[in-house]
Order: sequence, then structure tokens, then C-alpha cells
Amino acid sequence: MYIYDDLDRRLVAERVDEFRDQVARRLSGELTEEEFKPLRLMNGVYLQLHAYMLRIAIPYGTLSSAQLRTLAQIARRYDRNYGHFTTRQNLQFNWIKLSDLPDVMADLASTGLHGMQTSGNCVRNITTDQWAGVATDEVEDPRIFAEILRQHSTMHPEFTYLPRKFKIAITAAPHDRAAVRVHDIGLRLHRNGAGETGFEVIVGGGLGRAPFVGKTIKPFLAKRDLLSYVEAILRVYNQYGRRDNIYKARIKILVHDMGAEKFAAEVDAEWLNIKDGALAIDPAFIDDIAGRFRYPRYEMVIDNPAALKRAQVTNPRFENWFKNAVSPHKAPGYSIVTLSLKPEGGPPGDATSEQMDRIADLADRYSFGEIRVGHEQNLVLPHVAQGDLPAIWAALDEIGVATPNVSLVSDIIACPGLDYCSLANTRSIPVAQELTRRFKSLDAQRAIGRLHINISGCINACGHHHVGHIGILGVEKNGQEFFQITLGGRADEKAELGTLLGPAVPYAEVADVIEDVVATYVELRERPDELFVETVKRLGVEPFKERVYAAR
Repeated sequence: MYIYDDLDRRLVAERVDEFRDQVARRLSGELTEEEFKPLRLMNGVYLQLHAYMLRIAIPYGTLSSAQLRTLAQIARRYDRNYGHFTTRQNLQFNWIKLSDLPDVMADLASTGLHGMQTSGNCVRNITTDQWAGVATDEVEDPRIFAEILRQHSTMHPEFTYLPRKFKIAITAAPHDRAAVRVHDIGLRLHRNGAGETGFEVIVGGGLGRAPFVGKTIKPFLAKRDLLSYVEAILRVYNQYGRRDNIYKARIKILVHDMGAEKFAAEVDAEWLNIKDGALAIDPAFIDDIAGRFRYPRYEMVIDNPAALKRAQVTNPRFENWFKNAVSPHKAPGYSIVTLSLKPEGGPPGDATSEQMDRIADLADRYSFGEIRVGHEQNLVLPHVAQGDLPAIWAALDEIGVATPNVSLVSDIIACPGLDYCSLANTRSIPVAQELTRRFKSLDAQRAIGRLHINISGCINACGHHHVGHIGILGVEKNGQEFFQITLGGRADEKAELGTLLGPAVPYAEVADVIEDVVATYVELRERPDELFVETVKRLGVEPFKERVYAAR
């Protein structure tokens, strides 16, 4: 956990006072909704279909137990008893009254949370791997550099009004759990041939109306140059990015139109003017930021203890969960535990106030008071002693977050869709709910293997459908809900956009189509461990297309 200082706390408190005045002027009629809009957006407040929605930043996906209890309290007192975790390590409340928003902001500020820069044309919440700091395969803890970028970009006067919203993600492991290649800037920490640690810089990724996988413009960037190089990218974007057309304003369009090489040359020219100035990062500064992270004092515990072995042998349900939700930890005798927010028939990514309170209690007891949020819309307890796994499984099972379906076909990513969002064309949540019912058999899910379904209710792609192994996009046709299906997408280190299967299918048929696609995959894969994306890569979409549309 990062320990915020007095400057952070004062900044958030002053923003609360400022926003309280803005809301009062809106409620009195002094401000129109149009005048209020840019002010609320700078605080993460949207006007949705039925109510205002508040989006709360969870920097690099790390929450304390106290912060999670605050979110539970807000859900209980001001909302409808739940919150929605998003694909960018945020939490959204969908039913808060405008008159209550200043008090909500004050409650958030009491534990260091806020909604600043979770919307608007600015640098959004910096995201990273939900296993950061504990993953066995990472080079360094990427949260340190995410925090450096957070401090630099927060209320940056030059980058508060960019041509369009701007998203940065960082990973430090060979296996990308942060989807860095589909962000405006993706940063991959790695070691070069000399053993030095630095960043591969990837620019121009993004989904939505015009999806692109990002291009590498700097294979290796020294850590000292991180701020100056990111600043150079943002300056080039700010100068050349289009402001005349909202659909062509993202940096991905600029990189595509300009070409990655020319864009990189423009960045380098700008960077050379600033790289040795005030933005050069002194190693002592990196050490100072790292020192503000509170790391657990792990106890000397037995690796793979007898109690764990006994539970695995005697309790098949525990063993199923252990194989699915428990991952290796860099500290001997500890594990990483993923909590599934994808129960059968439930809205993906939602957690009730009771669940949040209980998870906070479990984090205090078993995970040094720390919780993580992943971009797959699940939660993580990152520091669990292996001897405590049977007890924590029982507690998680009791509150409905121990479904052993992580990375399986029912672990669906979905946006809120037309149930909440004024931009959506179709509902997303009911489709996800129906699919979890169709694939409720855990034996069948394990036989299918790793398979990611992503659902977006509109072309803005908040459900990241373009990079789902199976992507589902809601479109409107003559007032009816239809869905386009894409196959073969992925968001990891081999990021690729899915290929369109064929004509859109109506709402009533979409679950049948997905069942047909999965059945075709099971029949055509060369071996049981051939992943869905591998089968699609090998065969293309034609065999799936023939199966899906033959009977329609």
C-alpha cells in the first residue's frame, strides 16, 4: 500500500470543498446542466440513463481494507447497496443523488479516495497488474512507476484538456495482466541485454470505434527518462491530435495517420529538449517513492503445509477452487487469491456492500489489510498464508465470491450496458447472466479450458469486446437489439483484435450462438489443452461461421 502524504490529503480535501460549491450552484439553478457538465466530469461524475454515476479511481488497483469499507458504507447509505468494478480498476456507483455527491466525496476523501481524472480529456487512472509486487514473474513492482506517473499527471496544467481521454497501463511481467497493448501508452518493464531495467514504450493502442493494437516506439527506455518521455508523447499528441472530430481525436488515430516511425521521430525531437532537465528521475526519488509503499512483513510460514494438503485431499470443492483461484506468490508459504465477482446469474463485476465489508474483514485477518482490483473485474487478496487457504475459502464461499471460474468461460467481462448507460445500444448484463447459466457446469467449463468472453453494449467498447477470445458487441437495428460476434481476440502480450464472425444476431439468439461457437471449438481443437484463441488462429473463423449460420 502507498502511504499518501499531507499534500495528497490537502489536494483531495480542497477538491471536495470546490465541488460542494459547484453542486450547490447547480442545484440552485445558478449553473445549467451544460455549464455543470465539465465541472462534474473532472470529478468523475456522469449523467447516465436514470441517475448520476460516480466513478472512483483505485490507483494501480490497490485498496486498503479501510478504503473498501468506505466504499461499502457509501453503497449502503447513498446508493442501492452495491458497486460495480470496471475494466480500468475503478469502482462505479450508479444511483447517487446529485445533492448527496459532496458528502460522498468527503467520505471518500477521509480514506484517500476520489473521482478526480476518472473522466474528461485528461490522463485517467494509471492501471497495472493486479498481482504487482507479489507476482513470481515480474521484474520489479510496477506500482512504483504508476505512482510516479500519477503524481506527475494529476492536475497537470498542460494535459488537463487533451484532445481526448488518455489511458496509461504498466506491466512488469512477461505475461501481460494489464492489457498494455490496448492503451494510449503501454509500458512494459523488462531488462535489456546489459541487465538494466527499463521500459518498452507502446503507443496508440485502444478499442472503441476504431480499434488498434499499440505500436512499440521505444524498445528500451531507461527509468530516469520515464517522465520526460511520457511528457514528450503527451506534448506531441496535444499539438497534433485532432480536436475537430471526437471520433478521430484519440492518439491511436494520430499514430495510425502519421505512422509509428514519424510519430516516434516527433516524440524524440521533443524529448531531446527536455530529457536532461527537471523531469529526469533521480534514483533517490524512485527509492523515496518505493519507501512510501508499505510492504507486508511476511512471517516465516511453511510452504505447502499439512493443513492445506489435507483440505485438498478431503474436500473436492476446496480443491476445485484452489486449482482455479490460487496463484503462486514470491514469498515462500504465501499465495495470491482471486475472488470471482462472476457468480451464476449475477452482473459481472458487482459487489454488494455486505460483500465489500466482509472482504475488508478477511483482508485484515488474512492479507495484511490489502485488496487488489483486476481489469477482468475480479478482486484479489494478494498476501494469504497457505495454511489459511482452507479457512479463507470457507469465508469467501459463504459470501458468494469463491466461484472457481476464474479465466473460464463464465468469467465474463461486461459493461453496464443499456440498463444504466445513456450511450449503450443494447443490454450487456442480461446476456452475461444468461451465458453464466448456460455454462454453469464447472466440469464443462474446465473441459472447455481458458476462454474469455467480453461484452460491450456499444461501440465505445467499455467491455473490451475487441480483445475477448469471444467478443460480443451490441448494435441497434431498427430499434431492436442485435449483437456482432468476434473471435480470436486477446489482450495479453500477444494482443490481437478479434475477427468478425458474420452478420449480427438478434438478442434472443446470442446465447445460442455462443454455445455453438464453443461446441465447434471443442470438436475442432487438436488437443484438450489447445486454447480457443489457438484454434481460431489455426483454422480462422470459417468453421465457426459455417456452424453458426447454417441453421439460421
